[in-house]
Amino acid sequence: MSFPTKILAFTLILLVAAGALSGTSLGERTAASLKARGVSPWLIVFLISMVPLIELRGAIPVAMAVLGMSWQEAALISIAGNMFPIPFILLGLDWFLALISKHPWGLKFSQWLQKRTNNRGKVVERYEELGLAIFVGIPLPGTGAWTGALVAKFFNLPLAKSLLWIFIGVLLAATAVTAITVLGTSILG
Repeated sequence: MSFPTKILAFTLILLVAAGALSGTSLGERTAASLKARGVSPWLIVFLISMVPLIELRGAIPVAMAVLGMSWQEAALISIAGNMFPIPFILLGLDWFLALISKHPWGLKFSQWLQKRTNNRGKVVERYEELGLAIFVGIPLPGTGAWTGALVAKFFNLPLAKSLLWIFIGVLLAATAVTAITVLGTSILG
């Protein structure tokens, strides 16, 4: 599949996902439930964007389509929430893996995580910091700030450079997801 075809397919998938948010999706129910309990919409979006695998790819559509935020609010809060755990991951991963590796299940998990991250991080291995930004910036499953932080750590990239290039990748992902969500909501609504 060529690169433009992949982009088109990905765009269609995101548009379908944005359309799913107009129904009673898990994201809509969760956001509505939290909002009914008095939780600030800003906090809801911030927390959603911190969740691994969901990150800002899920937070921006929920913020705009479910909570009625402007694209500017949705993007800024999601970027902040997505970046919040990254320094902790970069600084604490070695300690955490050493701690759990004392147990057989933890050692297996650590080895699995290292292998999986190395397999996903080929672009980072080849292009280092720029590759890290590209890896984080393409909003596909298995990429994102959390995985980017793991990749940066396992490839021994410097902390300051890792934070900078992960942030650049998060900005790229936020731009793509926001644009697709705006397009999807204008087409659907």
